[in-house]
Parts: sequence; structure tokens; C-alpha cells
Amino acid sequence: MKTLKLKTPANSCDAHIHIIDPRFAPADPSTPPAHGQSITDYHKVRESLGLRRAVIVQPKYYATDNRCTLDAIAHMRGQARGVAVVDTRVTDNELITLHEGGIRGLRFSLWNAGNQVVSVEMIKPLAERIAEFGWHLQIHMAAEQIVEQQTLLANLPVQIVFDHMGRMPVGSNASHPGFRFIARLIDADKAWVKLSGPYLNTAQGGPRYADVRSLAQDFATLAPQRMVWGSDWPHVTEAHKPDDADLLDLLLDWTDSDAARQAILVDNPAQLYGFDE
Repeated sequence: MKTLKLKTPANSCDAHIHIIDPRFAPADPSTPPAHGQSITDYHKVRESLGLRRAVIVQPKYYATDNRCTLDAIAHMRGQARGVAVVDTRVTDNELITLHEGGIRGLRFSLWNAGNQVVSVEMIKPLAERIAEFGWHLQIHMAAEQIVEQQTLLANLPVQIVFDHMGRMPVGSNASHPGFRFIARLIDADKAWVKLSGPYLNTAQGGPRYADVRSLAQDFATLAPQRMVWGSDWPHVTEAHKPDDADLLDLLLDWTDSDAARQAILVDNPAQLYGFDE
């Protein structure tokens, strides 16, 4: 890993990581085993970047079996929260167990129709059930899907966190209809954005992802108080893994002040995920 240029504030949070541990079987028995992606492996990254907190997002590798995610949260001894994946068969007691284990949201990864674990039809009924817990919904959709589902999303009884800057088309900025919809939800105090996954929205590639810069800056300028940053470690979509120091240093390009980076790395995730509870 390269030397980090950014000075990370105390209690900085990586708000988007996945943990895959060989102690837990994959949902699909034919899936090849994963190595180097356990919570122990992530601790080395966390220490190198000067981070303390993390948000562990349930990977599709485990479908709706959240045991590995709960185990990783427990391993971090109060410095982690989680985002689970469940379907409408989940029981009330299972939701209580997830909450007690540090889960603070549900993820709907619907960007790729070929490997969806949940469906858009589950969003409203599950949102209504988790509202009493104070959880949010984490939405991973393409920008076009977000626009298509804007009536549904705008009327949910919970906060929404948009994954990976809303998965906007390459070169997008504040003029895109998806951006404008997310901005309206932010103005209504109903939405947050993860400044993460630049390699998912680029044609030029890293380490600077120049064609993502305008979009990230527009989001960070719009509402620094509603942004969080995530590395997306261990970068399961990427054949060639990005350097995590490069990804964190992108905040030096995307934001214009230490105050904004303090909000994005510390204050916002503390509020959104309840680290100060």
C-alpha cells in the first residue's frame, strides 16, 4: 500500500467494506473459496489508513445468511456497525437479533439483475418493518433504476443511503436526473450518499478517476453533511485491486476543506450508524 497523503481525523470510519471468511460457507456451494478477505485481513488495511471504525456490508457471497457479517462486527468490539441483507421471510425475532448484533440498515443490491438476492418488490414492506429500529435502506441501483423507482423511494418511511454515488453513467455530474432526485431527497433530510466505488463509474480508471471527479465534487459540495466515504474493500468486482490509500486520498480532490473531511469520515457516519449511541 502507498503512503497516505490525507491526515485521517480521530475516529475516522470506512463506511463500506465486505468481509468474506472461510469459516462461513457461501450461499452457493459451487462458489470458489475466498482468501485474504477476513476481518483479520481488513485490520491491516484499517491500521495502515489510520481508520478506527467500519461499516460491514453483507456481501452477495452469503446471500441472506448474515452470520459472517455479525461475527465481523463483534470482532471489532464496538467500532463496527453493519448493513444486512434479508428478504420478506425474515422474522421479527431475527430482526431483533440483527439489531442487537450491530446491524443498522438493509441493503438492496439491484444493479445486476443476474445475481439479485432480493427484489424491488421487497423494498416497501421491509422498510415499513425496520422503521421502528431506526434503520436505513442502502440502495445499490444504476442511476436509471433510481429514476425509474423515484416514486417508491421518495415515499419510504426510512432514510436511504445511495451506494457508490448512485452508479451514475460515466462522466455524469449534477445535471443528471438521478443526481437531481437524490439531491431532492437530501434537501428533505431523507438521503445520504456513499462516496465510494469510483472504479465502478469510470472509463479512465485510477488512481485519480478523473471522469468521476466532477460527480464526487458535486455531491460533496451539495451536502457534505450527508456524505460518507467507503473503500469497498476487498474490491470483489475488480480483477486488479486498487490501492486503498489512493482511494482515501481521493477525498483531497473531491472535498475542499478539513472540515468537510471531518464530517465525511467522522461526524456523518457516527450519526448515520449510531457510533455515539
